[in-house]
Amino acid sequence: MIGQIPKELRKHAPFTVFGAVTGIMIMVFFQKLPSHTAYNIFYTLHPFHVVLSALVTASIYRLHSCGTGPHIKGKCNLWILLVVGYVGSVGIATLSDSLIPYLGETLLKMPNRGIHIGFIEKWWLVNPLAILGVAVAYLRPATKFPHGGHVLLSTWASLFHIIMATDRTLNGFLYAAIFLFLFLAVWIPCCLSDIVFPLLFVKGTKTN
Repeated sequence: MIGQIPKELRKHAPFTVFGAVTGIMIMVFFQKLPSHTAYNIFYTLHPFHVVLSALVTASIYRLHSCGTGPHIKGKCNLWILLVVGYVGSVGIATLSDSLIPYLGETLLKMPNRGIHIGFIEKWWLVNPLAILGVAVAYLRPATKFPHGGHVLLSTWASLFHIIMATDRTLNGFLYAAIFLFLFLAVWIPCCLSDIVFPLLFVKGTKTN
């Protein structure tokens, strides 16, 4: 599985670049958006990202460990399914949407930088949605469309986290730096969340 990681990263790089490009295009028009409005948009996109991430992550575990038919195989552990879906979505989404953007804001010395941890700040919204995503994966596992959708949502959530931090007109260097952070915030975390992390808990999965 470790040998598969570079292949998955290469495969997902073009779509992640596309997502980052859409983010920069959005930022051109919304860079002067009031901070409180960007905050509200962030807390619309981030929860949706969490629920789709939970759906994909839990579905990967469900399909590889529990089977695809109406009956669950005996070796499937539903508690592990819940933990994998929750940690793989909330943990990775926090890294992708909040921690990496905040690192970028800090390095670029943005004036209104701040770290927004969804499962703490909006615990009543983010945590139930993560559990909802796991429940949907248990009943109807799906991986293809939700993965693409949550990559875009993650990019845009990271973007509005950054928009919250800036109150100035951006130059070419800042656009390039933000593009890089948007790409990194989504590329590695989302691949780890959707593909690598859930397979760590599947019995019989090779690690080399």
